[in-house]
Amino acid sequence: MNALLFPGQGSQVVGMGLEFYNNFSIVKKIFEEADEKLNFKISKIILEGPENDLKLTKNTQPSILIVSYAIFSVLKEEFNFNFDKTKYFAGHSLGEYSALVCSNSLKFDDALFLLFERGKSMQEAVPVGKGSMIAILGSKIDQIQQFISESKLKGICEIANDNAEGQTIVSGDVESINTLQAFLKNNKKKFISLNVSAPFHCSLMSPAKEKMKDKINSVNFNKPIFDIVSNVTSKPENNPVNIKKLLIEQICSTVRWRESLINMAEQKVTNFIEIGPGKVLTGMAKRTLKDINCFSINSIDDMKKIT
Repeated sequence: MNALLFPGQGSQVVGMGLEFYNNFSIVKKIFEEADEKLNFKISKIILEGPENDLKLTKNTQPSILIVSYAIFSVLKEEFNFNFDKTKYFAGHSLGEYSALVCSNSLKFDDALFLLFERGKSMQEAVPVGKGSMIAILGSKIDQIQQFISESKLKGICEIANDNAEGQTIVSGDVESINTLQAFLKNNKKKFISLNVSAPFHCSLMSPAKEKMKDKINSVNFNKPIFDIVSNVTSKPENNPVNIKKLLIEQICSTVRWRESLINMAEQKVTNFIEIGPGKVLTGMAKRTLKDINCFSINSIDDMKKIT
């Protein structure tokens, strides 16, 4: 069985999707539709940069959706990919919106609007320089919870992403994250500071969650044609009412990606196909699961290999 995976923030790179843009009119049409909907040339930022503009959260989030949806559309329309053995669609954080668009639950232009607003409200939720995120490597999730409680932190410090076996992201206010880093250093634990514009997926994102609640509820969602594995629960979901609630929760909740991969594998998924820029998600799958096949589609050649 197959699962289609859609990447999130961090996978962006200037020029992503260019080969598809140059070769398929369906992709040009998607990029043009995005420019029209957002009322500025996001296609130019995606294809030409500058990188600093692409890295702005309000641009990154719709940009990754645009490229993921474009690649998916080529796979479906031009290469006639056989979906008979596909069981789940799953997206990492903003990638969940890509999964919903590609499974016909959410219209592309509605998702563009929501992601632009989501990126903007997440960026504005915490003043620049007040939040921080780190990746902790080689420690298990329950050990990390223990590190957080043993560090006796006064502020906010929460697990943002349970990404893969041995790769966990922690998010919070600068002071708390700095204290945790000192604790990790003293205990000879590996970690990397992340260059991010805000502390995503923790309770500091509450203002963004409040702003997005009405916006998400105002948009029509249909039942997806493939079950969507939710970041919040790590379980499959196909009820539009629940999908909306979970997208609102997702802004402050841990992205339970490692558990999502394990749950899909337990339901006999052996082929994980990443649709969108980069190879981050297939890397996470390989770290977490054994005896699986992973494919990343970033080029026309990649597409030929799996169709």
